Amino acid sequence: MEDYFIAVVDDDLHIRNLVEAYLAKENFRTIGLSSAEEAWMLWRNNPPDLWVLDIMLPGMDGYELCRRIREEGDVPIVIISAKDGEVDKIMGLELGSDDYLVKPFSPRELVARVKRLLHRWYKPRRSERSEEAVSAQPVVGIGPLQLLPEERRAFWDKQEIDLTFKEFALLQVFAEHPNRAFAREELLVLVWGDDYFGSDRAVDHLIKRLRKKIEQLPVEAVWGHGYRLRTEGGGEAS
Repeated sequence: MEDYFIAVVDDDLHIRNLVEAYLAKENFRTIGLSSAEEAWMLWRNNPPDLWVLDIMLPGMDGYELCRRIREEGDVPIVIISAKDGEVDKIMGLELGSDDYLVKPFSPRELVARVKRLLHRWYKPRRSERSEEAVSAQPVVGIGPLQLLPEERRAFWDKQEIDLTFKEFALLQVFAEHPNRAFAREELLVLVWGDDYFGSDRAVDHLIKRLRKKIEQLPVEAVWGHGYRLRTEGGGEAS
């Protein structure tokens, strides 16, 4: 088991202790926090590898904390909440959470989902870093957009853009297949992995984040289907 560090944020001491106990059985390092303010300080000083985050917290709520974390990084977030409405789940996913469990939940199910998220999130990147590059990867360029896949760096009109892991992955998919229309389900598999079990609205949220960072990015919605990166002249590059 990798030495992962997990933060459990819940103002209910019983739930917090229960979740930590089950995670500790799997040899995860944990820290329990009772407020979003404490969690935000942890994020600034010693960010965990994954968050288990309650929504109904005193002071700053879990939605706001999720939004703030997602603006700065791409660490996995599991929301746990007594709110079981579709709107609440959609809001959590749109703000950037990766999973949503309704209270009361099975601690074993939570641990299973945490394991799947950690594996999907970190294994590919760690293996990439450990493998020696056989040859230099070419620059992926479409108009003013340039990507350096090996370094995971993105430039728009020669200005470097700070992107999270998933933002870069989605942009790379578009840049490698200009003018091709991708269904949301395709993008979920390509960016999140084929074992992703969240809402396809996660794609919409990621697109919004990309458009906010690159205002002139020509990503357009394909009605009833998904998205594509439009380039002049059309036709997918070979």
